[in-house]
Amino acid sequence: MENNNLRRIILATVISFVFFFAYDYFVLQPQIKQGVKENNITKVTTQENKKVKKERSNLKIDVVAKIEAKNYEVKIDSLGRISSFILKQNKFNTEKGQHLELIPSKLPKPLEIRFEDNELNKKAFNTKVEVDKKLIKLNNKPQKIIITQNLGKVILKKIVTFYPNGRYDVEVTLNKNVNYFISPGYRPNVAIDQLTIHGALIKKADGTLDIIKDGDATAKTINNAIIVAGFDRYYTTLFFSKNPLNAVVIPDEEKNPVLFIKDNKDLKLIGYIGPKYVDVLKSIDPELVDVVQYGVGTFFARNLFLLLDFLYKISHNWGIAIILLVILVRIVLFPLTFKGMVSMYKLKELAPKMKEIQERYKKDPQKLQMHMMKLYKEHGANPLGGCLPLLLQIPIFYGIYKLLLYSIELKGAHFLWIKDLSEMDPYFILPVLMGITMYIHQKLTPTNFQDPMQEKIFKFLPVVFTIMMATFPAGLVLYWTVNNILSILQQVLINKIMESKKLIAKAKK
Repeated sequence: MENNNLRRIILATVISFVFFFAYDYFVLQPQIKQGVKENNITKVTTQENKKVKKERSNLKIDVVAKIEAKNYEVKIDSLGRISSFILKQNKFNTEKGQHLELIPSKLPKPLEIRFEDNELNKKAFNTKVEVDKKLIKLNNKPQKIIITQNLGKVILKKIVTFYPNGRYDVEVTLNKNVNYFISPGYRPNVAIDQLTIHGALIKKADGTLDIIKDGDATAKTINNAIIVAGFDRYYTTLFFSKNPLNAVVIPDEEKNPVLFIKDNKDLKLIGYIGPKYVDVLKSIDPELVDVVQYGVGTFFARNLFLLLDFLYKISHNWGIAIILLVILVRIVLFPLTFKGMVSMYKLKELAPKMKEIQERYKKDPQKLQMHMMKLYKEHGANPLGGCLPLLLQIPIFYGIYKLLLYSIELKGAHFLWIKDLSEMDPYFILPVLMGITMYIHQKLTPTNFQDPMQEKIFKFLPVVFTIMMATFPAGLVLYWTVNNILSILQQVLINKIMESKKLIAKAKK
């Protein structure tokens, strides 16, 4: 029975790590194809979406207006589109030290309008817009620009108000009603990898979400949408409206989702381009928090982030916030952990009696089970007590893992020698510390192996986990290392308490 208990503990630990490492790599996330060339005409599969066409423009596309804010710079091109959105903050800089550009070369661009009428659409892509301002410098107040395109029978105006936080409001006005499609733009193509989801998200007025991963898109129209967003790991470009919208999804040549909103009259939208900061999105509208998705387990990860964010606002450091989170989790789980550790200590003390019972009733499984359970009951030992606290930690550990993958807030977060908690420790100090603390805790934990091979495997686990965790986000390794340190302190305390009880019992005898 004790061997079974130890096997369960080992398996639970191993499975938790294998689950994190393998599930994301090989099951959940699609293989990402890169180096896509831009097509002049979007291919679609339904009659409705065939109307969303991109005409070849004979215009020389220039920048006609600039909007400069503290944290970003926007460029408006000759067709009235946002052709560039550059983040000025150094934490987002590329590896070459350049400011980050969020608008990819692929079409459509944000604010791009396509008309259902072929002739009108052709004219729209070959008529230069006029702007009432060529340069806007944002301070602390929003400012607007009016973009006008005279298409003969149709005069199109976009009144765009830019805010310092990346939000922009757009009001589309037409002198006559015609069917058109306006896009929030192709999703940012900055943070793309096999570990995270990227593509499009559409939220309906009833709260339901339609998440379309790159490579999975099919042509369709979704009515009653309030959020239409393209996103990668860290960044998004989106439209939002409390009034239901008709969202159109078109697959590109790689079946990645391309988004539009269809209308035929004046339209007001809230737009946003930038990092998926939870606080910023929430300040625009709480509905937008859903744009931050963490893959499988989003509900748990999001609530865990809110707790971690609260601790960060107290400590002003994400590394310290992670340490405080570990302490909080250990306090909550202390009663169960304490009982589990005490049970394991008692099982070690009962090992001689357990072995005696096993020898006596080895040919009678029923009596063996009965006497073993009687022994556990008499001494208050639980063979599964050590497993439960570990199993309860798995979803928390997984949630932290997801947070570090998706939360832009933790990107570039410093802690001691670590420059970015969302990346691996460049000096491998934390993984080594984690392995050492795991080994120390292992030595302090009462065990009584009957199988020498099982004992060797158990002792080798710290080395295995050190190697596995070496390339994981440093914040995750920090969480596990601090957890090990607290486990060591708790185990030392329990060992002393149990030894004291043993001495008192002997003295009484």
